[in-house]
Amino acid sequence: MAAPPASAAPRSPPSSPGAADGPDRPAEKSGIACEDRNAESLDRLLPPVGAGRSPRKRTTSQCKSEPPLLRTSKRTIYTAGRPPWYNEHGTQSKEAFAIGLGGGSASGKTTVARMIIEALDVPWVVLLSMDSFYKVLTKQQQEQAAHNNFNFDHPDAFDFDLIVSTLKKLKQGKSVKVPIYDFTTHSRKKDWKTLYGANVIIFEGIMAFADKTLLELLDMKIFVDTDSDIRLVRRLRRDISERGRDIEGVIKQYNKFVKPAFDQYIQPTMRVADIVVPRGSGNTVAIDLIVQHVHSQLEERKLRWDMAALASAHQCHPLPRTLSVLKSTPQVRGMHTIIRDKETSRDEFIFYSKRLMRLLIEHALSFLPFQDCVVQTPQGQDYAGKCYAGKQLHYLRLPKDISDDHVILMDCTVSTGAAAMMAVRVLLDHDVPEDKIFLLSLLMAEMGVHSVAYAFPRVRIITTAVDKRVNDLFRIIPGIGNFGDRYFGTDAVPDGSDEEEVASTS
Repeated sequence: MAAPPASAAPRSPPSSPGAADGPDRPAEKSGIACEDRNAESLDRLLPPVGAGRSPRKRTTSQCKSEPPLLRTSKRTIYTAGRPPWYNEHGTQSKEAFAIGLGGGSASGKTTVARMIIEALDVPWVVLLSMDSFYKVLTKQQQEQAAHNNFNFDHPDAFDFDLIVSTLKKLKQGKSVKVPIYDFTTHSRKKDWKTLYGANVIIFEGIMAFADKTLLELLDMKIFVDTDSDIRLVRRLRRDISERGRDIEGVIKQYNKFVKPAFDQYIQPTMRVADIVVPRGSGNTVAIDLIVQHVHSQLEERKLRWDMAALASAHQCHPLPRTLSVLKSTPQVRGMHTIIRDKETSRDEFIFYSKRLMRLLIEHALSFLPFQDCVVQTPQGQDYAGKCYAGKQLHYLRLPKDISDDHVILMDCTVSTGAAAMMAVRVLLDHDVPEDKIFLLSLLMAEMGVHSVAYAFPRVRIITTAVDKRVNDLFRIIPGIGNFGDRYFGTDAVPDGSDEEEVASTS
């Protein structure tokens, strides 16, 4: 099953103009009834894919109509997410594991990718399709494409520079903007899709192994080797049933463009593959072996956050200068006494928590930049005052121009700082300057303060109180218990942490 490594096939200019497996192209619709029968007869020529398996669907991570997740019979896998843990420096512990899937047109690459995703026991996966990275065509190339005379199966049809830069950022856990290609107009749409890094990245495409720099980014290279007759039958079935083409036209296109492209550019890249999967998605043994290898690699990389290392870091250090604690007035002390008391009723807990939150927000707003301004009173007199120097405050969702504003990040309690560090990392990935991020919390543990401040030294940390200790379950001591359970009246989880998920950003 394994193939010896070798250098990638060189890229050379197109030998002849034409289109192979590129964007959808208009075709004349004739003999529809006859072609329906042809499509039905083609179904009988295909080998069985496997009992109980759903029909193949062409999916990419750039399709805006599809949610960024993959639901299986057992769980939900996020396909546009990010790793759930970072180290004590606020960075991803290791680079993500990148899998490259190459092979000819209609070889079953996407189906194999989905089968691997379903078999992997990891919640964060990015599926990246090469179809999104076709180059922007010139006016002359647009005219060629409109007449089916542009070769979309040549390596030069793809933007490898953008592919490489995108994959590099994803492996580093950074957010990326991925183009959305319009196969009807042969152009990129105005809107781009935002993706985040993940534990596993699967990159699939006919030219996945045709670029040397791209090959160096792939930790595993898999070539899906499907018989040419099967691939032709799949194209016939697809183009007849989905694109309204006639058999003669599909076969002519295959012989003139698709097959030469496979022989010249795609098949030679089989030499660089670590694993060759004969029969594509029908080879469950090969897919099981691939999954086992990926599991072992993820275990070696330990793409998890080391809480023990974080707990022991910076224990003897003084509290950072970026920390601002609300002045402990008798009023503030009294409200803390009420919300910390285990006998406090839920109604009182909510009432005094909200009062503390209000004071905390007002204290945090005093750190925002203000500028002099003059307003006119109802009596027609000028009043020299202050106004916020930024644009506006946002709630919950990240706006497109968030990098231009200050961001207030709110977390009810911070024990280890895990959730806060993840949220800060997301904001940094969206180009929010570190010194424009304010982290607000009703109560923090010293460990959480140190963790956030060490990883992000310019983030301002604002809280009403800081407790000294965190117990073995990472609960703040003396703490206030599980804030969410006490606030919403739900039953406490025995093994839970005092850490709450980030509620919102502004």
